[in-house]
Amino acid sequence: MSIDIDEARIWVKAGDGGNGVVSFRREKFVPFGGPDGGDGGRGGSIYLVARAGISTLLEFARRRHFPAESGGPGRGARQHGKAGEDLIVAVPPGTQVRAEDGLSADLVHVGDTVMVARGGRGGLGNTHFATSTQRAPRIAQKGEPGEERSLELELKTIAHAALIGEPNAGKSSLLAASSAARPRIGDYPFTTLSPNLGVAEVPGVPGEENIFVLADVPGLIAGAHTGLGLGHRFLRHVERAPILVHVVDASRPDAVDAYLTVRAELEAYKAEVADKPEIVAANKLDLPGGREGLERLRQALPGRRVMGTSTVTNEGVAALLQAVVDLLAELPKPAAAPAPQSGVRVYRLAPDEDGGFQVEAAEEGVYRVRGRRVERMVAMTDLASEEGTAYLQKQLERLGVFEALGRAGVEVGDTVHIGAWETEWGV
Repeated sequence: MSIDIDEARIWVKAGDGGNGVVSFRREKFVPFGGPDGGDGGRGGSIYLVARAGISTLLEFARRRHFPAESGGPGRGARQHGKAGEDLIVAVPPGTQVRAEDGLSADLVHVGDTVMVARGGRGGLGNTHFATSTQRAPRIAQKGEPGEERSLELELKTIAHAALIGEPNAGKSSLLAASSAARPRIGDYPFTTLSPNLGVAEVPGVPGEENIFVLADVPGLIAGAHTGLGLGHRFLRHVERAPILVHVVDASRPDAVDAYLTVRAELEAYKAEVADKPEIVAANKLDLPGGREGLERLRQALPGRRVMGTSTVTNEGVAALLQAVVDLLAELPKPAAAPAPQSGVRVYRLAPDEDGGFQVEAAEEGVYRVRGRRVERMVAMTDLASEEGTAYLQKQLERLGVFEALGRAGVEVGDTVHIGAWETEWGV
C-alpha cells in the first residue's frame, strides 16, 4: 500500500461556542436580583501554518480529522465561559489549500497562515434578554456550531533548481554528490517516489550567493502528463523551480531520445514549465559510451547548454553547480510584496454577515429556508424551551422570513425547514 506524501484530504471542525446560561441573582437582602446568566465562550478556530523543517504531507496520512476545542458554558454572576483554544496545524512551505466552498490559499513562505475553520460564537446568557416588560427572561442562546469543511492539500516543492529526467538517469546520485542530502539510490525504476531537497554549494566558492536549494524530482516517463507512472504527482513539483537541470544518462545509445521524451512531457503538461531556463547534464561519463553520448547531445541540442558530469568521479559536478548559480543570478528578481505589520500573511474568508435568505420549495408541501444568518439563529436557539422558540419566531418574523414563505405559497399544514429545525406551518 503506497502512502501519498504530497497530496492529502483532511477534515477540520472548529470548536462550537459555549452555551449561555439562564441564571438569576440570589443574595440575602437583595430582592428582585434579576437575571445574571453569563455568555458562553467562543469556540477555537483552526489555522494552517507553513512551518520550517516539514517537507511532506505524510503526517496527514496518519491523522485526517482535526477538531478544535469548544467554548465553555457561561455561569451565574455574569461569568463568561472559557474560550476554546485555537488549533494550529503545521504544513510544509509550498502547500496549496483548497475547499469546495471557495476557500483557497497558497502557503509559500514559512509563517504564512490561513484560517480554515472559524470557531462558533458563544451563546448569550439571559442577561441580554431582559426588557422593561420581561424582567425575568428564561431565555439563553446555545453556542453557535463551529465551521467544518473538507480540505484538499497539495504540496509543490520549493527549490531554486529542479533535477528532472527519466528514471535511473542519476538525479538522486547527483543530488547526493552536490549536497548533504542522502536519498535512496538503486538501479531500478522509480527508486525516488517523492521529491528530495538538498542545499547545494559551489565547492571552494564561499558566499550566500553560491548556495541554493536543489530538488530531485522523481523520474518522468512517456505519458506522464496523462497520468502514466505517477503522472502529475511528479510534474507539479517542477512548477515552482525557476531553473531546470535536465539529467540524461549519456551512456545510453538513445540518450537524445530520452531527453526529447521528457521535454515532450513538459510541453504537454504546461508551456510555462517547458519554457523555464534549462541546463542539460549529460551524466554517467564514467560508463562506456558516456562521452560519446555527451557529444551526440551537444550536436542534437545546439541551442542548449549541455554539460558532462559523473557522480562516481565527481567530474563536472562543481562546474554544473556554478552554472546553476550563474543562471540564477541572470534571472530577473521578483518584486518583493510588502510585508504586513505582523510579519506573516493571513488568508481567510471574509466574514459573512449578510442577512439575506432564500425560500425554496423542496417538494410539494415542503419548504426550506436557507441563509447563514437565519440558520445560525436556529442553531443557537434552545428549541426545547417555549420561550426560546417564541423568541426565535419573533426574530424570523422581524427579518421577513414568514412574509417570504407566504409569497412562496406556503399553506397551513406544510412543513418548513430552517437548518435543523422542522416545523409545521400554522395560522
